[in-house]
Amino acid sequence: MRTDSTKYTSFTGWIAPPDDVQPALDGDLTCDIAVIGGGMGGMAAALRLAERDQDVVLLEAEFCGYGSASRNGGQIAGAPGGDLRMLSLQSPKKMPVMARLAEHAGRYVEDLIKRHDIDCDYVANGLVWGAVSPLMMLRVRTQAAILRAFGGGGTVGSREELGLPAGFVGGMRESIGGMLNPGKLARGVRRALLDSSAKVFERTRVSDVRRTGGIVEITTPRGTVRANKVLLATSVYGGEWDITPKNLATPLYVIEIESEPIAPERLAALDWTSRSGIITQHQLMTHYRLTERNTIVCGVRKAQRGQTYPLPDRVPDPDVVRDMGKDLANRFPSLSDVAIERAWGGWIGISPDWLSVAGQVGDNVFYAMACNGHGLCQVPYVSHQLADYIVDGQMSDDLAGIWSDTPKYSPSMSLLMQPFVLRAVWGLDRFNDFFNGSRTRARRALRRAGRGGA
Repeated sequence: MRTDSTKYTSFTGWIAPPDDVQPALDGDLTCDIAVIGGGMGGMAAALRLAERDQDVVLLEAEFCGYGSASRNGGQIAGAPGGDLRMLSLQSPKKMPVMARLAEHAGRYVEDLIKRHDIDCDYVANGLVWGAVSPLMMLRVRTQAAILRAFGGGGTVGSREELGLPAGFVGGMRESIGGMLNPGKLARGVRRALLDSSAKVFERTRVSDVRRTGGIVEITTPRGTVRANKVLLATSVYGGEWDITPKNLATPLYVIEIESEPIAPERLAALDWTSRSGIITQHQLMTHYRLTERNTIVCGVRKAQRGQTYPLPDRVPDPDVVRDMGKDLANRFPSLSDVAIERAWGGWIGISPDWLSVAGQVGDNVFYAMACNGHGLCQVPYVSHQLADYIVDGQMSDDLAGIWSDTPKYSPSMSLLMQPFVLRAVWGLDRFNDFFNGSRTRARRALRRAGRGGA
């Protein structure tokens, strides 16, 4: 696909920035609970605390919904993300919890959309674990069996049964979830938050968080917040503060690309009848989805490791975007002449065990880390549960199952996610793509469809 006129941006391509950015903190104030971070997690926590009549302040470095809350692929997952084969060996006791939590998280976001009347183009058509080769289909079946063993659910089927595009072999559709516009979702939650009793300060970058006696002191460029309790809802961005548990999140920069609008008859020819979003079973997943504006969004494929804090605000690498465009042309040969209209990216965090985690440091600093590339619904759900725990002191079963109170995590994930390892994994995925015949299969399916319509 053509990338000569692609627009590169550091913000999302799903929606424009808000025109009502809230004033920055100017002066000192005190509150009972401070939430740092205005992504889906921070907004969900602050909104819940306001609903519970708490004195809550939210601080966001840019504006609420600026980061990965609105930069992702816009797919609600109802199952744990990652390689379930590896995770079942690594964290067997946590997997039943995660299967249940993932389904509850999907239902939570669906309810959030309804409760606040958020128009975000949500379609509950399930997210599909897609296979582009028979070998990958075997992996799908294995993963589906593991998911069922831990109490999760999904429907395994052929390409035709699941309504997937020509060139796919089949896959598994998750029982909960679907696709939406994440920018509109984040904007709707932001609107609900601004309408609540929470005090929201945007353009307020936190430079330090530390305890002073029994109070947590939060330093910003133009003022200080002193809070009795603090919730770190910063995903990967809290790594620059000493108070954040060490190795809580490993930073990865991931990219989304979007095609130009495609004629309806050309999209119909793909035979993507379900319009379900698809995540492949590559080691570094690639996802594809159709949008309400008749474009195709594709993401990830090649992750890039962040090395130092603070994490830079950057735009996608054109070489990576060209590689993603080449992949789209191979996956959808009939659209090889279509242009990539825009590309955007952002930082995500990978937790120490690739599963959601929440906890606290001392008696008044709480945190959640629930992204791992599959966190659009897990992040706000876990943060909502954490908000209730801060108020009541009673922990839900889902929260208890992922709870930790360690001030330091193992560096194993950070050591594993080195740039040379990520490049090697990307190379392995491309090697497998070359030999699995998926490109040829897609072209043959296209030719068969053409003959059938003649």
